Amino acid sequence: MTLPAEAGAAVPAPEVIDPGGGANLTRVRAYNERLVMSLVRLHGSLSKADIARRSGLSAQTVTVIMRALEKEGLLIRGEPVRGRVGQPSIPMRLNPEAVYSYGVKIGRRSADLVLMDFVGNIRLHLHRAYAYPMPNDLLTSITEGMQKLEKMLTDEQRQRIAGVGIATPFQLWNWAEETGAPKEKMDAWRGYDLQKQVAARTHHPVFMQNDATSACGAELVFGVGSSYPDFVYFYIGSFIGGGIVLNSSLFSGRTGTAGAVGPLQVSDRNGKPQQLLKIASIFVLENMLRDAGIDPKPLWYAADEWIDFGEPLESWIQQTAAALAQAIVSAVSIVDFGAAVIDGGFPGWVRERLVAATRKAAQDLDLEGVFLPEIIEGAVGPHARAIGGASLPLFARYLTDTNVLFKETA
Repeated sequence: MTLPAEAGAAVPAPEVIDPGGGANLTRVRAYNERLVMSLVRLHGSLSKADIARRSGLSAQTVTVIMRALEKEGLLIRGEPVRGRVGQPSIPMRLNPEAVYSYGVKIGRRSADLVLMDFVGNIRLHLHRAYAYPMPNDLLTSITEGMQKLEKMLTDEQRQRIAGVGIATPFQLWNWAEETGAPKEKMDAWRGYDLQKQVAARTHHPVFMQNDATSACGAELVFGVGSSYPDFVYFYIGSFIGGGIVLNSSLFSGRTGTAGAVGPLQVSDRNGKPQQLLKIASIFVLENMLRDAGIDPKPLWYAADEWIDFGEPLESWIQQTAAALAQAIVSAVSIVDFGAAVIDGGFPGWVRERLVAATRKAAQDLDLEGVFLPEIIEGAVGPHARAIGGASLPLFARYLTDTNVLFKETA
């Protein structure tokens, strides 16, 4: 199925080329090429003079690099900008057709496989719903799905695929009881190396990252990150997860779990302490629908296929908003975030109602000594996890870490 192109994002890959001590000229040039492409990606389009100013590279170096990148088809020319003294400047931008990558989102109720182009547009998309994920079934679904999508591409397009990025919750065997999955079946995930298994069945390089981290990275690079250098991010899937952005960079913390948000302690409507994930998660809505005698299966379909479930949905929104408001106040009591960003695997109209309810709930809390951040909707949407995953091969091969992107020469 072909989807309309939609805005995507990239997240930093685990390794980038280091141009530091001992690097030879080839490595330095490769790094500089990646830096130029990263700056162009960040700003949409830039002229040679703009890139030289922002990167600190000489005009001659930039000219040589951009000619090479244009020859390779990675950069394409925009319309000349006239009206200034001298020759018109020609902005360069990334060629969407130059590179493609696969993104895999694994959830506890559904999985998505996307093919994304070089600028973050989703070109092809496959969706699969299930009661609970099983490793071998997902492995088959991923590998057969890639074969299916590649049949829709030309030989030239297939040769431009940079790799596969998998965004998945870690320790999938946890919380089996909450989602109604058989514990003995979910234990099959213990010790299962999905990244290694996928890599053994494809010639593409394979990368893996936590799903909520991927979504947060997507929001940072192509969503609200251009307006807010510091924000706390909440992504509501089967379970809620999130991330922290400080100084326009993902912050993972000492153990890599900073911003997980799910374990945050909040009070439920009866005043009983609960972890945030036990209130503000879609599995809670699923159980509420069952209790009301409503089939919850539409929740497992694509986000744009949700229906308005009436009172149970509204009740879930209000409970989730109350819990999110508490979590946001707790977060900004420690770090003075400029924004709290809320997104999830649901349609935009649900997100809009949830954000409005969260803003209202936050105003009802004791805010003495607290400066509330802007509570806003995520800009990337329900495909944020898959988009973040698909960006991993692009950063590994073509782009620099986001820390470099935001340390430009003024």
